Amino acid sequence: MIYVAEDDQSIRDLILYTLHASGYRACGFADGRQLLMALKENYEKPSLILLDIMMPDEDGISVLKRIRSNPDTQRIPIIMESAKSTEFDTVSCLDLGADDYLCKPFGMMEMVSRIRAVLRRSTPLLKDDQISFGPLLLNCREHTVTINQKPVVLTRKEYDLLKLLMRNPRYVFSREELLIKIWDTDFAGESRTVDVHINTLRSKLSEASSAIQTVRGVGYRFDPRVFEQNDSNGKEETKS
Repeated sequence: MIYVAEDDQSIRDLILYTLHASGYRACGFADGRQLLMALKENYEKPSLILLDIMMPDEDGISVLKRIRSNPDTQRIPIIMESAKSTEFDTVSCLDLGADDYLCKPFGMMEMVSRIRAVLRRSTPLLKDDQISFGPLLLNCREHTVTINQKPVVLTRKEYDLLKLLMRNPRYVFSREELLIKIWDTDFAGESRTVDVHINTLRSKLSEASSAIQTVRGVGYRFDPRVFEQNDSNGKEETKS
């Protein structure tokens, strides 16, 4: 399911028609408040949100911030769309947590292509009980982890911790959540255990360690976007 928040009905109808024709289920909203209400009322959780910036009552930037600040919705991929096409506007949205940015007017083929790309990035590759992001591969059946096909030796808790993070890309787990899910305890005094295991896990993951990120004051998340950034940097160095 894809949610589309766009106040221009003609554009909204065209987007919905294109998404349906491309095999996606989609639901349209005339403004940000309707979108937020749908998320709050526990309607079907969308796999992606297409969010216009210039909307009445509450603009897309405000809606983006609210979605990203809510633990129940913060992992939903969001593509912003706007007639604002300056680099500053694009970077501002990306820094606030948007996954991509479409400048109006945009073609429907480009829109569908960007949606597919964002969905690929935000969804772990699950194949034969494997989870894969960039060079990092976790084999659930064999209980193994490799980086660029080289084995990484992990303890049981380190493996369970990495598996949980990789299965929930970009979701921020609090230390308390990790204690309950991995150690089956909610004793706050044990939170240091989480930090120690995260640090050890990072040291063993070497080049993939940057994907495990600390969210200050909250906890930890696995963000696979770092692998895309590394690929881009590598291509630029090759060109130079």
